[in-house]
Amino acid sequence: MPWCARVPPHPEVAPMPAVTLNRQVLAGLSSAVHVPRYDLGAVRPGVVHLGLGNFHRAHMARYTHDLMARRSDALRWGILGAGLLPGDRRMQEALAPQDGLYTLVERSGAAEEVTVIGALAGVIFAGDASAELLRAIDDPAIRIVSLTVTEHGYCLDRATKQLDADHPAIRHDLADPEAPRSAIGILVETYRRRRDAGLPAFTALTCDNIQHNGDVLRDAVLDLAERRDPALADWIRAEAAFPNTMVDRITPVTREAQAAELRARYGIEDRWPVFAESFRQWVIEDRFVAGRPEWEEVGAQFVADVAPYEFMKLRLLNGSHLAVAALGRLAGYHTIDQSMADPAIRALMVALMDRETGPTLPQVPGIDIALYKRTLVERFANTAIEDTVERVNTDAPVNVLVDPLRDRLRADGGIGLLALALAAWFRRIRGEDEEGRPIEIRHPLAATLRERAVAGGPDPAPLLAVRPLFGELGEDPRLRQAVGRWLASLYAVGCRETLRRARQEEGF
Repeated sequence: MPWCARVPPHPEVAPMPAVTLNRQVLAGLSSAVHVPRYDLGAVRPGVVHLGLGNFHRAHMARYTHDLMARRSDALRWGILGAGLLPGDRRMQEALAPQDGLYTLVERSGAAEEVTVIGALAGVIFAGDASAELLRAIDDPAIRIVSLTVTEHGYCLDRATKQLDADHPAIRHDLADPEAPRSAIGILVETYRRRRDAGLPAFTALTCDNIQHNGDVLRDAVLDLAERRDPALADWIRAEAAFPNTMVDRITPVTREAQAAELRARYGIEDRWPVFAESFRQWVIEDRFVAGRPEWEEVGAQFVADVAPYEFMKLRLLNGSHLAVAALGRLAGYHTIDQSMADPAIRALMVALMDRETGPTLPQVPGIDIALYKRTLVERFANTAIEDTVERVNTDAPVNVLVDPLRDRLRADGGIGLLALALAAWFRRIRGEDEEGRPIEIRHPLAATLRERAVAGGPDPAPLLAVRPLFGELGEDPRLRQAVGRWLASLYAVGCRETLRRARQEEGF
């Protein structure tokens, strides 16, 4: 497509006064900026998205934007973005004055593409109250409600992956179901309103990094619905759909310096631009109850069973990401690419995929696993992204290490590298680096984890006893011994020396 032509990573653009992004200024933007080639005034909401953050705007919204440019009937699939948390007020404050427009900058080591995305049909702040959001989903034109709320937003028991009925948000939604706060409560209430109004159900489309994410979402919704009204649960079970998906695109948190660079180089004053890698992937089970956009025309892949693809991504990408980020943080690196420039960390990632996480994979139709792994190494080493180790350490759930550990132990396989990665996670969760400087720990169990880490020090037993994270696996003496070996080394000699010893002892 002509509006996706590549330009050099730092093109020579004539200096020009910065203009605040909105519909009126599009025609006057630099020719190096790709702007929507479809009628923005004709975009109508067909999707409501819960959790409008950087990833969604770089991924699903980008696919939808591309489809709108390709075919006019896609304009009915505009996205109403909703923020559910009090801190999401910034979303509305940034995007509403920009008519829902924002700039997406896609970077690799050799190219930069700058695009104004026009797929948003509006934004809703629901961090204080959900009434406006509920009314928006009542519209029969809304046929998909999608989510990127991270695993924390599903209010799950971390050990069972089932709805946690004692979660504060779920307790609230059971006590006051018509004014829900959680994403699960919002879905249940909007399904209830649809049923009572005689309207058809919508498809709930999760785009979060959770294995079997659609199944997990469905089970959580049905659990909460059963607690409210078993007949409602029966209706949802019969009428709604919850496809599994696999999503992939490295999308860091936007830094002010990047917004300033966009302003200086391209003359765009954007309150909330997005910067992402060039790579993107989306695999979706083709199970929708009220129609869907033809996303396959712009690169999405529809399949009967997404499980092999999501399993591959969680094991190889997400597991490697957390291993690199945890070790990189302890070694003193700020970004993932800096961590990958360390030969020991790079070699560990390759060996981890080849020896421990890769062997747990089933066959993945149409995927060259060796090429996929090489591509991951290149993506992590991409110096143009500047993805921070803290973002990965915060966003990646530890189960991306725990689940392959469980499988390897069940098969009586080696776990030396996974154990090292988990030991690094344990050392970091203490909340201070090797020089005693504080590390901010953002996790629902942060206080408990830090208390256990401090109490245990080089002994992993207190942390492995946190059952919501480790369940019965934490009692396995093989895991305790393997993690304890590396954790003791991290405390005694530090990360860099531990990595040197690991290379020698593990042979990578």
